[in-house]
Amino acid sequence: MSQREAARHFNISRDSVRKMLAFSVPPGYRRTAPVKRPKLDGFTEIIDGWLEEDRGSRHKQRHTAKRVFDRLRDEHGFTGGYTIVKDYVRERERRGREMFVPLAHPPGHAQADFGEAIVIIGGVEQKAHFFVLDLPHSDACFVRAYPAATAEAWIDGHIHAFAFFGRVPLSVLYDNDRCLVSKILPDGTLLRATLFSGFLSHYLFRDRYGRPGKGNDKGKVEGLVGLSRRNFMVPIPRFATWEAFNVHLEEQCRKRQADVLRGCSETIGERLAQDLAAMSDFPAAPFDACDQATGRVSSQALVRYKTNDYSVPVAYGHRDVWIRGYVDAVVIGCGGEVIARHPRCYDREDMVFDPIHYLPLIERKINALDLAAPLAEWDLPPEFATLRRLMEARMLKMGRREYVQVLRLLETFGINDLHAAVKKALQLGAIGYDAVKHLVLCQVEKRPPKLDLDVYHYLPRATVATTSAAAYMSLLSGDAA
Repeated sequence: MSQREAARHFNISRDSVRKMLAFSVPPGYRRTAPVKRPKLDGFTEIIDGWLEEDRGSRHKQRHTAKRVFDRLRDEHGFTGGYTIVKDYVRERERRGREMFVPLAHPPGHAQADFGEAIVIIGGVEQKAHFFVLDLPHSDACFVRAYPAATAEAWIDGHIHAFAFFGRVPLSVLYDNDRCLVSKILPDGTLLRATLFSGFLSHYLFRDRYGRPGKGNDKGKVEGLVGLSRRNFMVPIPRFATWEAFNVHLEEQCRKRQADVLRGCSETIGERLAQDLAAMSDFPAAPFDACDQATGRVSSQALVRYKTNDYSVPVAYGHRDVWIRGYVDAVVIGCGGEVIARHPRCYDREDMVFDPIHYLPLIERKINALDLAAPLAEWDLPPEFATLRRLMEARMLKMGRREYVQVLRLLETFGINDLHAAVKKALQLGAIGYDAVKHLVLCQVEKRPPKLDLDVYHYLPRATVATTSAAAYMSLLSGDAA
């Protein structure tokens, strides 16, 4: 059968028959010449110029295909349709996308970064900044959450990660974060932050940095940040404390070591052994992960650190002090002595008081007792309020001062021991500072109290007698009226 006869028999064109004879498998449609766009060809250089200028602009203020079409029509008299403009812009963007080189990761090296997620800690919804350290060779990870991504959190995260793996990586790859790099010089030289520089000198690993704005330079840890958020923090985590949340995250990191990832025949934990063999040992002494600063005590016995004020004993008023800022605490000292320790506050322009710091001053200025801000939110057991009421009823202003003296026993004794002593004093009716002090000493020393209630001359002595009917009748007599 000839080609002409086959075309007539199957009711197809002779060109189709010719192709079927030339190819065993249909080759599909093949374009031999580029598409002609007579209405657009004269404007492509203008479009290319606009899109090239966009490279130096912010992503949210670059030309869209719709904006390109509007400008061509309004400024250059373009008469074509929107579709050919859109297709040209899309194809040009596709051709201009960045290409990447597949990377091989030798064992013993790490990448680190911070991510963000919403959590509920202690019943309060807040943003968690979680530190992530990834070992790209084995894909083993460590995740730990903090209230803020401060320099202390960076260092504390490293220390916990090193303790989790039991070894120190040979190098760690970072972003150019301000907590790590204080300044980039014109020649590209990086000046490390003071705290991070000391940390590197202690653990002796090499720090490496990606290009600014190029997250793909450390794509492993960037991907791990998203993986941790999607798998470890969905649904929204609810924990009583940050420490409980971090225990949960550490358990998830250990659990993940049993996974076998795509393209691997071994589990993450089995490949982690190769990483650990290449990593180095811990230094002999631990590193103190804290920010160091100095300050001066104000007239209100407050020291300012990171926009917040922390109290110190009033005896140190107007003196120079040193400050150590940890991720969970602020420690204040004077000379070689630690004088105050507070939980770290991450709010702004807040005041963190320890009421005990102000008791010596309130004892002298007793009229400030009810208005003292450090005592306003002091949650004491109800027996203390009962003790104060009885003291003031029996000794007036002196009773208020003795009540403050009772509170000052907290400078030496714990709240539980003093609470037990106050309850015992109320049971015995020994309403006085000396009695409470004796009882708390007995509580601590585990010995029975020896109180002579006769020495408390101000205690009322009531005499109960039987009232006669004549006494009531005298009220009806005319003399009584």
